[in-house]
Amino acid sequence: MLKVLKSDANLSELRAQSLGVLVFEGKMDEALDALGDLKGPIKLQADIENFNGKKEKAFKVTLPGSRIPRVFLVGLGLESEVKLDDFRVAAAIYTKEAQKSCAEELYLFFPKISAPLSQAIAEGCLLGSYQFDLYKTKKEKGESGIKDVYIIGGDDEFIERGVHLACGQNYARGLANEPPNVINPLSLANIASELADDMKLDCKIYDEKGLEEMGMNALLAVGKGSVNPPRLIHLTYKQAADSRVKVALVGKGLTFDSGGLNIKASENMRTMKGDKAGACTLLGVMRTLPKLNLQIEVHALIGAVENMPSGSSYKPDDIIRAYNGKTIEIDNTDAEGRVTMADILSFASGLSPSYILDVATLTGACAVALGPYTAGLFSNDQAFCNTLLEISSFTGERLWQLPLDDVRLRKRLDSPFADVLNSAGRYGGAITAAMFLREFVREGISWAHLDIAGVNYYKDPFGYYPKGASGFGVRTILEWLSKLQGP
Repeated sequence: MLKVLKSDANLSELRAQSLGVLVFEGKMDEALDALGDLKGPIKLQADIENFNGKKEKAFKVTLPGSRIPRVFLVGLGLESEVKLDDFRVAAAIYTKEAQKSCAEELYLFFPKISAPLSQAIAEGCLLGSYQFDLYKTKKEKGESGIKDVYIIGGDDEFIERGVHLACGQNYARGLANEPPNVINPLSLANIASELADDMKLDCKIYDEKGLEEMGMNALLAVGKGSVNPPRLIHLTYKQAADSRVKVALVGKGLTFDSGGLNIKASENMRTMKGDKAGACTLLGVMRTLPKLNLQIEVHALIGAVENMPSGSSYKPDDIIRAYNGKTIEIDNTDAEGRVTMADILSFASGLSPSYILDVATLTGACAVALGPYTAGLFSNDQAFCNTLLEISSFTGERLWQLPLDDVRLRKRLDSPFADVLNSAGRYGGAITAAMFLREFVREGISWAHLDIAGVNYYKDPFGYYPKGASGFGVRTILEWLSKLQGP
C-alpha cells in the first residue's frame, strides 16, 4: 500500500520523478510561481495544448533532463465553484495518471493548502490508487507500484486522518468485491473475528443454534434455503468505561441474494455479491475506529445470510415472528434484506443506544429515484438527519433525505394476517422499505437508515471510484462518530 506523507520541500529546488500541481481554471500562474525555473517551460506546453485548469482535466508536461522530468497539471475548475470533493478527485486523477509512469515517489502541490485540504487530498490519493486485482494472474501492464506520495506543505495530523479514513473505505471495497464463493456467512463471520483480534475489538458470533434460542426467526428464515447457515456478528469498540455516547451500527450482510423463491432475473442477479456492502462498510468503520481513538462506545451488528432457492426456503405467505415479537407476512422473498434487518434492529434497540444507524443495499427503488451517485437517507430524528447531510457535503458521499411521513404509503404495509407485510409493491418502494425497518426500532431511539443500493457498485470508473465496489459510507460514518465525541 502506498504511503501518503507531508513534505516541506522547496519547490524551486525540488528534485523528483513526478510532481502533480492542482490548479484553478484560469489561474495557472498562481500555482506555477513556486516552481521557479520550471514555470516558463511548463506554461509554454500548457498554452500550446490549451490547458487552462478545467475541472477534472489533466495535462502531462514532459521536461527531459530537468530536475522534475514529469509534471502533471490537474484542473480544479473555477475557484468560485470549487468544492472540497474536487480536491479528492484531482488527487485521485493525478495518482492514477502517475501510476502509468515509472515513478515510485510522487509529490503533490497546491499553493493554498490547509488542514481540511490535506485530509481530502490524502484521501483522494489512496482512493484513486485502489485496484481489485486479487484474482488476476496477469496484472495490468505499464503500471508501476507507487510507494510514496508527498503532499508539499500539508498538515501532518490531517494527512494521517485522511489515510486512516481512506484505508477504511478501501478495506470495505476489498471485502465487497470478493466473490460469493469466497465470502459466505461463515467466512464473513471469520473475517470479522480476525479483524476483532487485530484491532482489539470485542467480538461475539451467534450461530444458528444461538439465533434460534434468541428468537431471531426472521434472520433464520431468510437463510433457510442455503447450505451456508446465517450468522449474527456483534463487534464492540469501547475505549473507556465512561464513554460519552453509545451507538449501534446495523449492516445488511447478504453475501449473495438470488431472490429466493421469488428468484431474480438473470441480469439482476449479476453483482449480487455486492448485497453485503452495508456489512462491509461497517467492517471498514470498525477497522478504523481504534486508529482514531474516539472516546465513544460503538456496536456493529451484522446479519450475515445467503438468500437461495431450495426446498427449505422461506416462502411467500409465510408468517414469521421477529426478535421483538412482531409478526411479518412474507409478500416477496426478494425483499429479504429488511426481514433480516428486522431482527438486528430489534436486537440493537435492546442495547439502549443513543443512536442507531443502519446501512443497507435495500431497494432498487432508491436507485431509480436518486440515480447511481446519491444514497437515500431516512430518519425519525431531523437533527440527526441534518447532521448526516452536513457531513456528507464534507465527505463527498452524497445523501438525500426521503420522507417517512406518508400515512397512506404506510397503510400498504398492513397485513390482514400479521402485524406487517415485508413488501408494499413497486411505488414508493424505498420509502415503504424504510417504514418497515422503523417498525423494529424502539421508540425514543434516534435512528437513521442509509439505502446504498444505487451507490454500492459502479460499472464504470469515475473520480476516485474504480469499477466495482465503492465502499460508500465509511468516511461519512467515521466523521459522524468523530463529531459525536465533541471537541
